[in-house]
Amino acid sequence: MAEQAQHIGEGFRGELRYDEPMSRHTSLKVGGPADLYAVPEDVDDLQALVRQLAEQQIPWLVIGRGYNLLVRDGGIRSAVISLERFSRIEAVGDGRIRAEAGAENLAVVRFGQQLGLGGIGFISGIPGTIGGAIRMNAGAYGEGLLQRTACITLLRDGAVCEFCIDELDYGYRRLDLQPGDLVLAATLQLVPRDPAETEDEVRKDLELRRSKHNVGHPSAGSFFKNPAGQAAWRLIDAAGLRGASEGGALVSPVHSNFLVNSGNATAADFLGLSERVKAAVLEQSGVVLEEEVRIVGEEP
Repeated sequence: MAEQAQHIGEGFRGELRYDEPMSRHTSLKVGGPADLYAVPEDVDDLQALVRQLAEQQIPWLVIGRGYNLLVRDGGIRSAVISLERFSRIEAVGDGRIRAEAGAENLAVVRFGQQLGLGGIGFISGIPGTIGGAIRMNAGAYGEGLLQRTACITLLRDGAVCEFCIDELDYGYRRLDLQPGDLVLAATLQLVPRDPAETEDEVRKDLELRRSKHNVGHPSAGSFFKNPAGQAAWRLIDAAGLRGASEGGALVSPVHSNFLVNSGNATAADFLGLSERVKAAVLEQSGVVLEEEVRIVGEEP
């Protein structure tokens, strides 16, 4: 694949990097190299890139800012496409705003606030971008972003398509799409809200996350999904794993559903620690934990 990737790029206006360490692009600061790392300028550039990749039979993976991503140490034998330059946010009327996939979550909340619109303050403190938040139905306090989403713009089979939310299958921390679908943007249905009230929501959310989630080391946020009716961190605590470590990976003493890079961790350290946590929780509580982080890439 690496040799094929060298032939990609004719007419491409964005940025291309070869053998790019994914540790530079994930919040966990681990991960081997991607054969090709591409940053398209706009939708036309993206479509041209995807077309070339298809012609060369090179698979591809889309990322935002890498906040919910664990890349194995062997890296990625495909193209990685970053949508970091897709960050436009605009009002589209009727209480709706449209945010491109690379727009930061807090920036989207602030944009709505300026228009006197709210209802998505719960994503204020979730690091990352709207594309990732839509893809995993990010949320907090019993709410998910897709509950406030009117429609989603996708790149499907090389064509730009729009789907209303009732045409899509989604649930807790998931959105089921077709293989190869790429989230380009989301149109969010907000509600009238006094900017001061939104400011209060944002402040409380950020303060709460700083107090509970300030783990002091690189992390991917919550590493495991909360099982129905239970909190993953409580199950991990009950299994006696708070503060447990594997190499440089550590179950945070501050929040036990955060697995953090305490220094020079590898992806293998995180994967080993994750398996250890899951086994201990299963033995102690009979509950099967499932990773919330997206795990991709090859073994060394």
